[in-house]
Amino acid sequence: MSEIAGELARVKGAFAQPTLTLLHQRQAAVVITIFRAAFGRNNKPIATARLHTQVEQHLAAIREAGETEVPNGSGKDICQRWMRGQWLVRSLDEQGNEVYSLTSHAQQALELVKNLARDRATLSEHRIATILGTVRRFNSEANPDRGARVTLLNDEIARLKAERDRLVDGADMVSATEDYMVEGFTELLSLISALPSDFARVEERFATIRAEILAAFRAEDRPAGEVIDEYLARADALMTATHEGRAFEGAFALLRDDALVTQLREDLTALLEHPLADGILGDADRAELRGTVRLVRDGLDRVLAQRSRVTATLKEYIVSHDAARDRELEQTLRQVESELMTWMAETGPRATHDVPLLPSRVGVDHLRERFHDPADDVLPDRISAADPADAPGLSLAALMAQGGPQLGSLRQRLDDALRDLLPAASLGELFDSLEPSLRRPVEIFGLLHLAANRDLRTEDALESFVAVRPDGTERTFAVPRMPLPDPDLDREEARS
Repeated sequence: MSEIAGELARVKGAFAQPTLTLLHQRQAAVVITIFRAAFGRNNKPIATARLHTQVEQHLAAIREAGETEVPNGSGKDICQRWMRGQWLVRSLDEQGNEVYSLTSHAQQALELVKNLARDRATLSEHRIATILGTVRRFNSEANPDRGARVTLLNDEIARLKAERDRLVDGADMVSATEDYMVEGFTELLSLISALPSDFARVEERFATIRAEILAAFRAEDRPAGEVIDEYLARADALMTATHEGRAFEGAFALLRDDALVTQLREDLTALLEHPLADGILGDADRAELRGTVRLVRDGLDRVLAQRSRVTATLKEYIVSHDAARDRELEQTLRQVESELMTWMAETGPRATHDVPLLPSRVGVDHLRERFHDPADDVLPDRISAADPADAPGLSLAALMAQGGPQLGSLRQRLDDALRDLLPAASLGELFDSLEPSLRRPVEIFGLLHLAANRDLRTEDALESFVAVRPDGTERTFAVPRMPLPDPDLDREEARS
């Protein structure tokens, strides 16, 4: 095969991938638009019935806008076609409900369209400096020559020391230009947008392994130990021999370092508070940068959940299949063999015995019954209606001040605190920061109720909640301290 023919074969193989088949069709713009509107940037799973409805609503709005190249059929039919195209995948969530999520191929297509929708980055000082810095760091970490690596480190230390001394001596600080900041934010957003598809590929690899393990168990053509050994070898190879697996292991090791995670959050906060950031970043870009660590955490959680499903499949087979079904079947066959030998010893070679296909029904002479008692259905005494004129006069504000906790407002404040890059240390600290109208004694129970729904745990130590009554007086309550989880770190500690 000639060189050009081989190149043509490779290009045809690339065009056969689901990513390019999605972008190559006439309705690609409509499909990508629906995917972006429905799943957002985090690719959160959506219930099947809900996505069917959303697809139909989005298509109706697109038709009203004058678009003609629109998929035909109901939302369910369209989603099934997208599943056959390997752009959607249907699975079960933790509650056992069917959900849709985007495949890694669809996420790659969304990432490509998103990058093309941004302003194209051009040759700039920032890009050249980034390349030089990356090459320098790569060489300093990979150079096999000990002396060369030490020389590179010494040069870097000398450069940083000179810059530090210059700033300490009061020299002028060189401010970053707007073009430099635009280029930097563009490259940073491009790197972050590629993360969901990378995690999705690892998740799909584990889903494939799980399907193959279930098929091997059902076939029963190999011993269970051999199937388990093969899974362990494939899981280890996935994490060490593939690009996606090595990237996942690297991200997992990185985010277990609390200092690095804290440093990342602080650096992102400093960049977002830069004076030039307001004129460069829109609300969507700010939200994307602010949720970087959470995005990586969610991706890690989905991969670990998929890996846990594979492990659960093995455990279920080992515990229930081997210990229950095989053992019961073996005991039953042995009993049948024993009875058959006894019968053969007492009868001749031509003797027959009729065996019913189903066991006979059990006859029950009498069942205990409970008869209807009319006294159980006696209506309660009627309540006499009170005179409306005797009701005390109350204003709406006074009535609400004496009512139960304001769960809607408290839920919003708690959600904001959990999403904050620098959250409150505990529930009491959050309560003391609220305005007096949300610090009534009853609001303490509301906050504890909302925290319990989020599985937050209390400590043995007590902390003070300074409540404000509707009449303005204060009352201090001692409540078990409930630390608020770090949005990026505590979930990792719970998993480990």
